[in-house]
Amino acid sequence: MDRVLLHRVYLHFTCDRFSAIIGTRRENTVSDFHQNGVVTVLHRLGRSNTAQLELELERYAKTTPIALVLPSLYSELERPALKGIVKTLSEVRYINEIVISLDQASALEFRLAKQFFSQLPQRVRVIWNDGSRIQALLNMLVSNEIDIGHQGKGRGCWTAYGYVLAREQSQIIALHDCDIVSYDRQYLARLCYPVANPNLAYEFCKGFYSRVTDRMHGRVTRLFITPLIRSLQLLVGPHALLSFLDSFRYPLAGEFAMVRDLAWINRIPGDWGLEIGILAEVYRNCALRRICQVDIADAYEHKHQTLSTHNPEAGLLKMCTDITKSLFRNLAGEGLVFSESALKTLRATYLQAAQEAISRYENDAAINSLRFDRHEERQAVEVFLRGMTLATNSFIEDPLGVPMISNWSRVTHAVPDMFHRLIDAVELDHAWNPAAETQQLVS
Repeated sequence: MDRVLLHRVYLHFTCDRFSAIIGTRRENTVSDFHQNGVVTVLHRLGRSNTAQLELELERYAKTTPIALVLPSLYSELERPALKGIVKTLSEVRYINEIVISLDQASALEFRLAKQFFSQLPQRVRVIWNDGSRIQALLNMLVSNEIDIGHQGKGRGCWTAYGYVLAREQSQIIALHDCDIVSYDRQYLARLCYPVANPNLAYEFCKGFYSRVTDRMHGRVTRLFITPLIRSLQLLVGPHALLSFLDSFRYPLAGEFAMVRDLAWINRIPGDWGLEIGILAEVYRNCALRRICQVDIADAYEHKHQTLSTHNPEAGLLKMCTDITKSLFRNLAGEGLVFSESALKTLRATYLQAAQEAISRYENDAAINSLRFDRHEERQAVEVFLRGMTLATNSFIEDPLGVPMISNWSRVTHAVPDMFHRLIDAVELDHAWNPAAETQQLVS
């Protein structure tokens, strides 16, 4: 009975804490300085200091070079967000190399992508994931019984990490998405600084930010992952991995930086469970005192996913399904046993927690004069609950599911010359000039 009472007090505290720290700050205001959970929070306090951070990063980068990985679809090149990102990166001097992992691109589109990114002053390579050379390497790995996952952001990140590791020219790897409309130099500087500064000694840093315009965004975090994690805590009791995940203010953020050793040993999920899966790998492979999260922006805006109410293979329905499966499988790997009846109870517990979250956010929106549509919020929760049901059925049928992408340590043991092959493939694609080949054939 004492344990149940203690756990209820804990949940009451964490729920109140969450509503207090939710991102409702407006531009040019001062962040709080509260340290919540087991993961260190690095805040935005006082005036902007981007110029000072960049000066220090330029000094640190001389001994600890930094690589930036950009997973991108070709379609991103046609949108204004990536154009703004490239323009901003052109002014950044502390990045040693930029690796773009390009998906869904034809030969012509790959050539256009090389031209698009050639304006960057850093050493730039575009990895053509659909090209014959990279595809041949992936097929070779499959023949050696290496798990490579499905095509997507996860595999794209993994391939880029492999290339950075193979070159051995960078000690830190940062990553962010290519759809950030509000991109600013401070985003990257604040993301890299905790890992690059040797006096801080962090090995992994995850970004967080406020997802607010005239209304609250971030529905998957607000209305799904946080209520789900806390419902699991209510169901199974305090658990170290759940406490770890609950400590992140924006666990689904796609921005993080880490030392190269983590890229060497971390496995990567190949679906929408990428962010949760990466956090679970960091939890296993990195000491808590070496992990932090950093407030990287006053406001953050990127493209929004549709709910996709009736299509389980698209939108937020697909996202929450993959996230739930990733969470269940990582918890099962920690020894938790989920019976079918417990998972049914979890859905009921989640629904109650999500409904309470809607009320909290409605009040939060009201005091900040933000737009709030309770009907849309409730629709999102219904979609998330449907995704949980799909994930639960899939987990019961196959607790292991699709294997995570093998880490690079295993890959290089299975195929010792893999790094040489990968470098050759990327460099040959980089040098490939179809116009010159055509001219040779004509002559």
